[in-house]
Order: sequence, then C-alpha cells, then structure tokens
Amino acid sequence: MSIDLSPLATESRLLFSVELKPLQGDRFQPTGFPSLGAATYQTADGPKLLVESAQSMANRLEATCWDFASNTPVVDLEGISHVTVTRKGAFLTDTMLEAHRLNSPYLLESRKDGSFMVRLQQELGALESGPIDRALLAKVLLRYDVGSLLHGVFLAKKELAGGRLRVARALSAFIEASGVRVAASGGVKNDHVNPSGDTKGGFGNVPFARDEFTAERIHCHVNLDLAQIRGYGLGPQVGRLLQLLALYRVRKLLDGDLRLRTACDLEPVDRGSVTATRPDGFPLPAMAELASALRDSIGQCREFMDATTFAFEDELKSAKGEPKGKGRQGGAAPEDPEAEDTEADGD
Repeated sequence: MSIDLSPLATESRLLFSVELKPLQGDRFQPTGFPSLGAATYQTADGPKLLVESAQSMANRLEATCWDFASNTPVVDLEGISHVTVTRKGAFLTDTMLEAHRLNSPYLLESRKDGSFMVRLQQELGALESGPIDRALLAKVLLRYDVGSLLHGVFLAKKELAGGRLRVARALSAFIEASGVRVAASGGVKNDHVNPSGDTKGGFGNVPFARDEFTAERIHCHVNLDLAQIRGYGLGPQVGRLLQLLALYRVRKLLDGDLRLRTACDLEPVDRGSVTATRPDGFPLPAMAELASALRDSIGQCREFMDATTFAFEDELKSAKGEPKGKGRQGGAAPEDPEAEDTEADGD
C-alpha cells in the first residue's frame, strides 16, 4: 500500500513532539558543553533542560541511514546518491558520515587529485556571479548527495561561487526535558595497585561528583521544512523521495537506539502511535511501510542520482603539519563524547 502524503501538500511544516522516558529508572545524563556543563534554562512553564542538541540529532538521524558494519548505506537506501572516499584502496569516509557532507576536506582539499572539485566547479559554474540559482544548486546536490537536501550543507570554498552556496537544514530535531531536577551522585576511579599514587599522572584513587537529572516530561521535537523541500524546484517525484527519506530517518531513530550516552538511554512512551502536531493527527508510518515506499521512490528517481567514489591519496597530517601519528606527544586530552556536544552543524 502506498503511503499517502497528500495531507502535507499545502503545509509549510511537519511537526512531531514525541514523549520519551528513560529505559530504566528515572535518571538520565543530558548533553553538556565546554565551560557550561548541562544546558538548563527557565521558561514560562518552569525549568527545562536540553537533553540533545539539534546538531547532535542531525547526525543521529543521518546515522540511521548508514550500515557501519559494511560501510555502505543501509539496504533500504540502495541506489541513493552519496560519495564514498577511499585511500589506498580501502574505505576512508563517506559524505553520509562527514559533518559538512560534500564540503568534506577529503573531497575538496585533495592536492594529488582535484578532480572532484573541478567537477563541482564545472557543474556550479553558472552560480559564480549574480543571485544563487537554488534549483541548480539543489539539482547538483541531488546528483551527488541527496542527504544534503535534508541535513544541510555549506560549500565554504571561494572557488565555488565565492563560498556562497549554502542550504539550511530541512530536517531538524532536539530533545528537551521539562520539570527537571538535579540528581546528584558521584563515584571514584579506583587504583587497586597504588591508591595513594600521583593523580596528575593518572595513578591513585580519584573521587568525582556527577550530576544527572530527573524530569516530569521528556520530548523529542522534530521539524521537517516542507516549504523548503518544495522550494528546491526538483519536482513531485524528488519531493516525495525527500519526504519519505525524512520520515524513514525519524521512524528508524524512534524504533531503534536512543541510547544517547552511557547514562542516557531513552525510548518513546508510545512507539506504535506517533502522530504529528502539524498537520494535526498525521501518522508517522510504520517502518515496513516506509522502507517499501522509499525503495520504490529511489527507483523512480535513480536517473537523478549517482553513487560516486573518490580516492584521497594525500598524506594525512596533524595540525602541526607532521604526518598523522608522528606529531608531538601529550597535549590536551581528547574531547569526551559522553560529556560534550561537539558535533558540527549542517548549515
């Protein structure tokens, strides 16, 4: 049975607010930011907390489309456009994994092979001066990386229309908690060999404090900009593909793994009955329906999309200009993905 998207035809936005709960217990660990910690704020309805940012959720939605075991798009997305980057014949990365999609340095900063940059310059050459032809830009993005039309992209290269080519994120989401309270706890990093050792060197027992939270309500808010998708001017077939791809990402995220951090494992309160707040009552289709409809839609749009491979053979260097792995030792500790929101924004 075909999924009826006609209720979305005249809407500017598709909005969902999905209630979540901790998978076990009541406590959860929110995202945190350098020099800030947890993002708490006051509203007219009381204290609230940012559980997961729009930047992070964009990347989580993107990850639903990728098979990390085979380093390919998931089976349901076979035939979708994306660019795979190899190095020495082995998989290196893909635009579906890159924070800025086609603006990946592994595509646009290659010194040994600038062919992909040249290709983009040729296809986007008409945009070098004057107002940006968004239809032409959208057509090129569709050809090489359809996900950019949902995730957003900023081709920040002066060689590409002076660095003016930008597409805002069409599918966005964030998770917010209401009626929050701090659940203070703590622990200790034990050193059973030398409990009183030098902690500056990583030895000894190290006690620490830890703030988690409880909440009266947790919601995942999803916003699909239908007007932006129609504004691409790519026609009804591609418009349907983009809408189905967005719904597929949302459904797969909610049906799958919402373990955002070690101590933040969430699930929908009612996974089987997710309906939109705008247009009111529009149901989020089941995964089986979406997968079937999406495969059909990809087949109908296959002529507009390419799966491209590019070989990046430059030497990988550190920030100091030395080959990766041969730079100076020490320095700042790596960022902690459990504690900080460091994902790059798509627009």
